[in-house]
Amino acid sequence: MTKNFRFFFILSFLVMSFSGALLKAQIKQGQLVDGIAAVIGNEIVLESDIEEYVNISKQQGTPVGDKCEILESIIHNKLLLYHAKKDTLIQNRSKELRADADSRYQQMLSGFPSEKDMLTAYKFRTAYELKAAIEKLSSDQYYQGEKYKLITKGVDITPSEVSAFYDMYKTQLPQVNDEVKLSRIIMYPKLTDAHKQEIIDKLKKIKAAILGGESFENQARIYSEDPGSAANGGVINNVAKGMMVKPFEAAALNLQEGEISDPIETEYGYHIIQLVKKAGKIYDVKHILIASTPNAEEIATAKKEMEKVKAEIKEGKITFKEAALKYSDDKSTKFNAGVMTGQDGSDNLEKTKLDPVDGYQIAGLNKGDITDPYEIEEGQSKKKAMEIIQIDEIVPAHVLDITTDYERIKSIALNQKKGTIVDKWIKSKLPDTFISINNRYKDCKFKTDWTRESLMK
Repeated sequence: MTKNFRFFFILSFLVMSFSGALLKAQIKQGQLVDGIAAVIGNEIVLESDIEEYVNISKQQGTPVGDKCEILESIIHNKLLLYHAKKDTLIQNRSKELRADADSRYQQMLSGFPSEKDMLTAYKFRTAYELKAAIEKLSSDQYYQGEKYKLITKGVDITPSEVSAFYDMYKTQLPQVNDEVKLSRIIMYPKLTDAHKQEIIDKLKKIKAAILGGESFENQARIYSEDPGSAANGGVINNVAKGMMVKPFEAAALNLQEGEISDPIETEYGYHIIQLVKKAGKIYDVKHILIASTPNAEEIATAKKEMEKVKAEIKEGKITFKEAALKYSDDKSTKFNAGVMTGQDGSDNLEKTKLDPVDGYQIAGLNKGDITDPYEIEEGQSKKKAMEIIQIDEIVPAHVLDITTDYERIKSIALNQKKGTIVDKWIKSKLPDTFISINNRYKDCKFKTDWTRESLMK
């Protein structure tokens, strides 16, 4: 994709350290200190932000421009952010963002042996500093995204505009790698009644120990199988309504402060929950989870069930679409004929970016073939499941063409149109926005004249 029509709006990737936030609070208009590349309103761009952009781009395999081009992209986003924070049409969601930051922190923590290891890896001194950085990132993304939606509200593109775009840029459109279209059915092994009762009895015993004087936090550290909260004593703070799965939230909010629930079932397993504090739509809880991890016998039973489903499809008794609706436990594909989609919403999946297990299973298969049932670990919780995949289409590598890739080209064209509208809006705000750029960038050939009426020397 050439930069002639690249979608310029990139959600903020900047995660500033707590010391950076303190530095920002001390900046005055017209003042630039060493390490600061630019100031836009009361938003700053650090030299380290530019380096971070370069590193992330390289990790993602994205072409990296020179520092001038990178700085200009960041200035665009910072100007958008500065005005978004002043826009009264954008709802203040600081409480929800704070709760989301706590949730993300717990998710990140689940990938490390200890909190200390995580802080060391991310180069933060304390949990407070890292949570503040996560919250800052979430806040910036939220405000930029909301402002972008307001500016481009109602913008659409006609078929003739898509055709004109294609005619102008068809020689510059990217080549897509080998792709496939796939459908899936996922079946979670069902625990036997005896196995379920075993888990419930274990949790009842833990609850009795807590009521008898044992610390909830210590019991959580010993027994809980929730990777995000076990090391923290089962504590989850600043939970906003709607963040947790419904059975968990319903049980938590029906408790009195300090009360502990009986074992309750969610898609993750069985929990006991203690409501610590509730204030409006925000609450704090502790919980202990025993995951619904199937044993070998239960997995074998699920495999036999999936083999029967595949046989029904192959014998023509049921279509794959009908089987997905009837048997699949995968909520993301069950009601869509089992069709798998990528992060961009497209059902064209690049082979090299498939989950390694799925990629291995479909290797060598042809259109219409269905894999044998195989075991997977699904989602962040790594829940054990059985899966079959049908190959719906094999798409060889090719340059985007309007006859076969219309929706993709339409999306690129619409993004360019929106980008142009936002770019015009950005330029209209230059006279009203304080912008100062470090002299080390004075020789940059920016596409926008940031010095015009706005640069204070």
